Amino acid sequence: MSQIIMAIDQGTTGSTVLLVKESGDILARGYQEFPQIYPKSGWVEHDPEAIWDSVVGAMYRAFKRSGANPEEVAAIGITNQRETTIVWERKSGRPIHNAIVWQCRRTSQMCQDLKQQGLEPTFKARTGLVLDPYFSGTKVAWILNQVPGAREQAEAGELAFGTVDSFLIHRLTGGQKHVTDASNASRTLLFNIRDMEWDSELCAHLDVPMSVLPEVVENAGRIGVTKGVPGLPDGIPIAGVAGDQQAALFGQTCFAVGEGKITYGTGAFLLVNTGQTCAVSEHGLLTTVAWKLDGKVTYAFEGSAFIAGAAVQWLRDGLNLIETAPDVEDLARSVEDTDGVYFVPALTGLGAPHWRADARGAITGITRGTTRAHLARATLEGIAFQNYDIMKAMEDDLGKPLKSVRVDGGACANDLLMQMQADLLGVEILRPQQVETTAIGAAFLAGLGAGVWDDLSEVRQAWKLDRSFKRAADEHSIREKLNGWKQAVERV
Repeated sequence: MSQIIMAIDQGTTGSTVLLVKESGDILARGYQEFPQIYPKSGWVEHDPEAIWDSVVGAMYRAFKRSGANPEEVAAIGITNQRETTIVWERKSGRPIHNAIVWQCRRTSQMCQDLKQQGLEPTFKARTGLVLDPYFSGTKVAWILNQVPGAREQAEAGELAFGTVDSFLIHRLTGGQKHVTDASNASRTLLFNIRDMEWDSELCAHLDVPMSVLPEVVENAGRIGVTKGVPGLPDGIPIAGVAGDQQAALFGQTCFAVGEGKITYGTGAFLLVNTGQTCAVSEHGLLTTVAWKLDGKVTYAFEGSAFIAGAAVQWLRDGLNLIETAPDVEDLARSVEDTDGVYFVPALTGLGAPHWRADARGAITGITRGTTRAHLARATLEGIAFQNYDIMKAMEDDLGKPLKSVRVDGGACANDLLMQMQADLLGVEILRPQQVETTAIGAAFLAGLGAGVWDDLSEVRQAWKLDRSFKRAADEHSIREKLNGWKQAVERV
């Protein structure tokens, strides 16, 4: 009898559950949204109970649509919004505060204070990260400092901290497990990615007691088993876990050094496998743990553009230039080029490799002849240009060009954008048949951990190509475009 793997993809606005066959094909999909909470400007929270309810609801929908029996599930894989922070009581499992979401900026001053103490080089050397409220460490400290009695409870060993993967595993196992995986641990500012251990000195700098930290496990293996989960039998192994971007890298089967992927979502996330060397970027990229399997750690360079799909949403909702996001492709195709218009989508600053939080979006080159079609095409080009900047930084750090890049996420369905990306990068763009590679990556890890697949070569066979895109534009026109982009970025 064929085996089913259940992949939980817990995202920022909702939870997706995929039922995946041994072939790598998706049997069924369930999805459930949950509310966003904005207590103050720049603050973002989630109700952890709403997160859990959305996972249970998505599971119910997936099984209902598939007609499959939960007894057929061989293993569960989990991937999650990274950095989002939850603290709960060990005995009751009750969260003591809403989850503080990765987008939340409430600990900006704390990060600034640490920088002024000259601590950023220490944190970057040990964690691969910069001091930014994006990451979990300062969020934990905030909860312990602001919730009455929390710090005393923590010191007494009564509280547990975790990113969303940790919280879900705790719930799925009936409170038996308090663990996280190596990829999520590497996003906390508390984990030494060279020693692969929690760092007592960094914890002290952030005033986070080590008693609240979870055990760090490998990304595939028998992590725990289900107990008391609505709709699931007890005893199903949880066999794979990874943060969302690392799961997407795994789902794209980027197992060799120099293999990379771009995920097109609200923003764009680029990761390139750097192998077992914990390399430090000289060009503004983050170093992160990709995964740990069979005792071996694989690292990656990561760069993110804060705005990608959100730029198209702005055309739709802010300017009313299009009715639906997919309409942007036909509108952009209605003109041959942008007629000299450039759009720098720095609507929330510029990320890697520029790291300019003060930058704001700009549209340059507008004339009386500029139409909404030119703006639509410039928007797609702007997304592709940002990814060019990040990818070139990665190639400079690696010391060699990439041969190909795999793509996923909603916007990768836009053929015009993919062709633009291939033209700019000068490498082959590979789009898989299954573009939900974040959840697929969790399924691959779980299948590997449960023995559904024996090794990475078998996992590779489950990846299937939909279409490839190669450079079609001449190099002279590309150089001119890149010069224009560079000038536009310098103006923001």
